Amino acid sequence: MRSSDREPLSGIRVLDLCRVVSGPFATMQLGDLGADIVKIEDPRQGDESRRYGPPFVGGESAYFLSVNRNKRSCAIDLKSPAGRDAVLDLASVADVVIENFRPGTLDKWGLGFDALRARKPDITLCSISGFGRTGADAGRPGYDLILQGESGVMDITGDPDGPPTKVGTSIADLVTGLYASHSVLAALMRKSRTGEGGRVDVSMLDAMASLLTFNAGMYFASGQSPKRRGNVHPTISPYEPFETSDGWINVGVANDKFWTAFCGVIGRPDLIEDVSFATAPKRAASRNELVAILSPIFARRTRADWLQALGAAGIPCGAIKSVGEVCETPQLTQRGMVQTVSHPAAGDVRFIARPTRFGDEPPAPSTPPPMLGEHTSEVLAEWLGWTDDRLERFAAEGAFGEFGRNFVRPPKRAS
Repeated sequence: MRSSDREPLSGIRVLDLCRVVSGPFATMQLGDLGADIVKIEDPRQGDESRRYGPPFVGGESAYFLSVNRNKRSCAIDLKSPAGRDAVLDLASVADVVIENFRPGTLDKWGLGFDALRARKPDITLCSISGFGRTGADAGRPGYDLILQGESGVMDITGDPDGPPTKVGTSIADLVTGLYASHSVLAALMRKSRTGEGGRVDVSMLDAMASLLTFNAGMYFASGQSPKRRGNVHPTISPYEPFETSDGWINVGVANDKFWTAFCGVIGRPDLIEDVSFATAPKRAASRNELVAILSPIFARRTRADWLQALGAAGIPCGAIKSVGEVCETPQLTQRGMVQTVSHPAAGDVRFIARPTRFGDEPPAPSTPPPMLGEHTSEVLAEWLGWTDDRLERFAAEGAFGEFGRNFVRPPKRAS
């Protein structure tokens, strides 16, 4: 746990009952802002994402490592009576509980909102699920691919003549996690004003549907569902990728002023006088003809040449970079956005830090993603005041299941 009181959420305790991606991403956002995140994991195998791979580094899943920094792991069997009671005790001294089980699961285990509120009346419970707590689909399981399709996002993504295409990252999980974290912040603000906690319900379907924005607006206005447009813009051209001699770039000629400068840079001032391309609406209407002219021009020079020439003229442009290029780009590394932490099994773990900063300060150093159950005794002693004898009794009561006393003492970190 980071001790700096300069972090915005320093002193806030979050009990994290999440696994896989959406919930862990939400709690990582709060941990990045300084909250004390205690991650409850099943003693048998922990968070399912610990087994997602390859790649594995030192036996640790790169997937798990990417969404679980700035947390402490406490191994407790939620299905055991002793484990349930311990989690209720932890919730009674927490500010927020976050979970992403299917609706009704925590109630079945005696850990639902009513049980939590009975122990701590001002508790805030944030529940993340695929389709929400209410509605005909409330009981359906939620997975990123399924929600990308159900939300309409896949239908408007991809080539117009190709199949529906998912976004290249787990966008449904990630945007839901972001909504959950900012909703928790709002709930904490309300609590500071009213003294009341409450329930926060975040649905992956709701989160993804909210991203439709102008696409939904087009449907509501016309009654017609938007179609896949690939990489093109409905009203601006050229505003799309072009292939150079050694890679791809994006070019955004967003208005007539840029168009005049653009024609000069590409050596085709004659296009300025072409009535087919004289205005933005005409260029959009004649996109196919314009692209046919521009594509061979861009293919003659390198990506770097075009970015330099277009940039010097003030025309919006950028490289289409690989993930590897982004992870090494000076713009991120010079701003402290690429950090490294030392992990006991995986060694040096690099990651992209939080994107927000306060007072122009770079993101604070992070703690490494935890080993399974690494902080069990530490958390129970710190949050609940448990002694070693009480921890031994806890193990004997079956709270660690078949693992007995494996988590009575924290795993030793490599020196």
